[in-house]
Amino acid sequence: MTGSNAVERNKVPRFGGVPVHKRLQDAAAALERAVMIRLVERLPVYGTLPAEHLGGDIAKQVTRGIRTFAGVLRTGEMPGQAEAAAIRESSARRADEGVPLEAVVGAYHLGAEECAAQVFSAAEPGDLADVLMVQRQLLAYLRLVSCEVAAGYVQERQTALSDEQVALQSLLSRLLEGGSPQGAADRAGIQLPDCYLVLSIAMGPHPDELVPGVNHAVAARRKLRRLRNEIQRQTTGVPLSVLSGGGGLVLIPYETSPDDFGRADRARLSDLVEQLGRMCGAELLAAATTAAPEGVAEAARLAGEVRAVAEASGRGPGLYLLDDVLLEYQLSRPSPARAGLAALLDPLDDRPELLDTLRAFLARGLDRRRAAARLQVHPNTVDYRLRKATELTGLDASRGADTLTLRAALAAHDAVGQAKPEANRPVTPTPPNGGSAQT
Repeated sequence: MTGSNAVERNKVPRFGGVPVHKRLQDAAAALERAVMIRLVERLPVYGTLPAEHLGGDIAKQVTRGIRTFAGVLRTGEMPGQAEAAAIRESSARRADEGVPLEAVVGAYHLGAEECAAQVFSAAEPGDLADVLMVQRQLLAYLRLVSCEVAAGYVQERQTALSDEQVALQSLLSRLLEGGSPQGAADRAGIQLPDCYLVLSIAMGPHPDELVPGVNHAVAARRKLRRLRNEIQRQTTGVPLSVLSGGGGLVLIPYETSPDDFGRADRARLSDLVEQLGRMCGAELLAAATTAAPEGVAEAARLAGEVRAVAEASGRGPGLYLLDDVLLEYQLSRPSPARAGLAALLDPLDDRPELLDTLRAFLARGLDRRRAAARLQVHPNTVDYRLRKATELTGLDASRGADTLTLRAALAAHDAVGQAKPEANRPVTPTPPNGGSAQT
């Protein structure tokens, strides 16, 4: 401790010869009334509290704050652990009541202003050193109070959010399991919508995730946070999601029933997907369907399959419904012909670049330049790879008769390839992409 601080601890500041803490104690009742009036005038949220609460716990905390600061002036010591704990507890109660943090901190500052106005008015020209001492003590007291208020408030909100998150995750799990989710919705305090928009999303990397030297985990988390924030901003009601850096599943309350989903809904949803992509700074490929709450489990399965088919067939970013991939979807379903179609592309198993080129060429309407742009290669490279694929398979992607066969073969090839690793693996239901439930 410096010498000046030690002196301040041992000296009681006086204005006009009267100890400042004595002036504050004598004016405590009037100060409490003045502070309460200013709270309601300057911080309207306090005016919305019940009169009994405002005149009870809130007034009690105001009085306690005045007396605590008077103790600081008397002893030169900042409040101890017991008083700090009391401030945190009071702040936690305000958090539970929904009083904004800035209003809670502001209340202490308004109280400090009233105290300062009360005592400084008695200062005389010769009291300058004591005025400076009181100012330093007041700032130190406000610094301590602000920290304790923030700590208590944040701890309470984290606890509340954790409880809310558990309830929302339980609701999401129930929706994905099937059956009636009403009980889980009641526990989460959510009014179930008549319809959910079910989005299965594949999310590409943000440019920052590709820059050497950048913390890619941080970049991915920021991308994901922007996506969640925009979903919340664009949604009426409580969206549910299970997301990771590569995408996942989102349930959005929707006002249009599944039977009435039409062109206008399609256009609006397409715009939403584009907006989400812009805000998170990454390419999004999203498959969508709609369902009543009891049908979300089946809708989520279908949306995931449509997304997988759209990705496998080389589709670019954007929105896809089942109608957009009907052929590929049907051809990817198990049938006696699927293995034979998939086998047509067996000669390319060791040449993944040829498969990628076929996908890009077919997905872009047999346009070699657009395919080259998607693959980030020269158009001549696309021509070479297509010729090589023709040599190996006997199928020419530019020949009308072979185009449909190649589309079917690619869909079957991808479906068979996805099924192989699962053949001997026990099935365990998990959220898409292994993410955690969020709102």
